[in-house]
Amino acid sequence: QVRVVESGGGLVQPGGSLSLSCAASGNIFRIGVAGWFREAPGSQRELVANITTGGLTEYVDSVKGRFTISRDNPKYMVYLQMNSLKPEDTGVYFCCIGLTPRAHYDVCGQGTQVTVSS
Repeated sequence: QVRVVESGGGLVQPGGSLSLSCAASGNIFRIGVAGWFREAPGSQRELVANITTGGLTEYVDSVKGRFTISRDNPKYMVYLQMNSLKPEDTGVYFCCIGLTPRAHYDVCGQGTQVTVSS
């Protein structure tokens, strides 16, 4: 059984920064492809950023240049640094991981709320 827990969300003013963390634990050898998803009110969940086991990253156009995804494989951690936040970044952010090196998004956490508002 694998557990994924996100942390680091909160309320921030436009232009501010937040750093999200994702911790995986349980019966897992190595995190596969990991991604951060965002679910805004009234919208479908969208993939914001992902990172492969080798560190290759992809971002949705709306966050390019502002968000950075990273990972620490020995610690089973995935991070999302969010800078220059905008009100449209508001939503619940979910971390999802693959359970084998090439797997995508087998398990997701419960999410952490990010609110960007003045």
